[in-house]
Amino acid sequence: MDISVFYWYISELAVTLTKTIHQSKINQMKNHKCFLLFILIVFPLYSFGQNLPSLITDRNINSTFSILAYDENAQEWGIAVATNNICVGNSTIYIEPEVGAFSVIAETEPKYGIKGIEKLRLGKSVEEAILEVRNEDNQANYRQISGIDKNGNVFAFTGSSLKYWKGNASEILGENYAVIGNQLDENVLFDMSKTFESTTGTLAQRLLKSLVAGQTAGGQISGKQSAAVVVKGANNEWYNQIDLRVDNSKNPIEELQTLMDYHYGRIRLNQAIYAHREGNTQRAKQKLTEAESMLNGWTGMYARIARANVAQGNEDLAIDWIKKGLAENPKWSVYLPAFYFLREHPEMESILKPENFSVTDWESAMGMLSNLGRELEVIALGTELIDKKIESSYLNFLLGRSYFYEKENDKAIERLEKALEMDSANIEAEMLLDRLRKK
Repeated sequence: MDISVFYWYISELAVTLTKTIHQSKINQMKNHKCFLLFILIVFPLYSFGQNLPSLITDRNINSTFSILAYDENAQEWGIAVATNNICVGNSTIYIEPEVGAFSVIAETEPKYGIKGIEKLRLGKSVEEAILEVRNEDNQANYRQISGIDKNGNVFAFTGSSLKYWKGNASEILGENYAVIGNQLDENVLFDMSKTFESTTGTLAQRLLKSLVAGQTAGGQISGKQSAAVVVKGANNEWYNQIDLRVDNSKNPIEELQTLMDYHYGRIRLNQAIYAHREGNTQRAKQKLTEAESMLNGWTGMYARIARANVAQGNEDLAIDWIKKGLAENPKWSVYLPAFYFLREHPEMESILKPENFSVTDWESAMGMLSNLGRELEVIALGTELIDKKIESSYLNFLLGRSYFYEKENDKAIERLEKALEMDSANIEAEMLLDRLRKK
C-alpha cells in the first residue's frame, strides 16, 4: 500500500474509532486488545495530527500555502508563505533579484530553489528549471514547487501523493504570480489569487493581503504556526529589502501584519521628519499621522514620534507618546533626558528629574535640542553645564558643533579642541575640527 494511502486510512480509522469510543461504554472496550492498540498507536497520531503526514511518514513536511510574484514596475520579486510548522521562512523561500524566485513546500527540498536559481542563470525557462530538478528527484511526488523568472513567467507543480492528504492541494497560475498549497480549505487558493489581483500597494503589502485572504478563507485545515514575507528588488538598498518572519506563534499572520506595519511605519516617520525639514508642512503632518497608526506598539520608536510632534509644534501630543512609552515599558525612562526642554510643561514636572541626570543624560538633552535645530539653546545649556563643572568630551563636541552651525568658528574650534583634549579618540570632534581648519 502507498504510504500516503496508509496515513489517510489511519487518520480515517482514528476518526471512526474516536466516535466509537464516545458511543460505547469504555469499560466494555477495555476487555478488547483493539482498544489497547488504539490507545498506543492510533490515538497519539490523531491527537497530534496537526501535521499528520510528517508523523506517519517521518518526513519534514510543511502543510503550507504560499504566493510568489513579480512586480515589473518596482523590479521586485517576492514570496509570502504560511504553515502549521515552525520557521517556514527558513527553508521554503529562494529569491535572487533579476534572476527569479522559487517557493518550495510540502516535503521541503532546497535543491529546487538552489538549483532552480542556477538553471535560470544559465538561461533555462522556469518550467525547465523545475522539471529538470524534478526528473532527478525520486521523491518528487511529495513536493510542491512554484517558480518565477526575471520576466514574471511562472510555473508550478503539485506532487501526485499530495492528493491523498486531507484538504485541497493545488496551484493557480496568474499573470506574474502563482499560488500553491496543500491541506487547505476549499477556497483558499482562489481567494488568495483574487485578492492579489485586486489589491494595490507595494509588492510586499499585496503578498501579505493575499496571505491574509487565504487564512480568512480557512487556511490550512490543521492550523497555523509560522509565516513569512520576503521581497527583494534589483534596485533596492539593504534597508528596502523585506525579510519579515514569525517563526512560532498562535497568530503568525497577524503578527506578520504587525511587522509589516512597523516596517512601513518607520518609513512614514522618516518621510514626516524629512518633509518638515523641507518646509512641506502638509505632507509632514499626513506622514506623521500615518506613522503613528502603524507604529503603535513599537515602544522603541516612541521617542522619534515624540520628537516629530515637537518639531511640528505638537508638544501635548509628544508628551502623550512619552507617557505611553513609560506606561508600556518602565525602561523607556532612558529616553526621558532627551526631553529636558519640556521640563516646564505641567505634565512633565513630575516625570523629569534633572537633579539625577548623569553627564550622558545631559548629552542626550543637548543632542535632542540640536536635532530640533535649536542650536542657541544647546549653546546656552552647554555653557551653563560647563560653568557647573559638568562636562565631557562629547558634551564639548556638541557645544562646538552648535557654534559651528551658528557660524561662530573660533568658539567652535575652542570647544572641539577641548573635546579632543579630553578624549583624543573622539572621531566626530576630530573630523569637524579638520573641516574648520581647512577653511
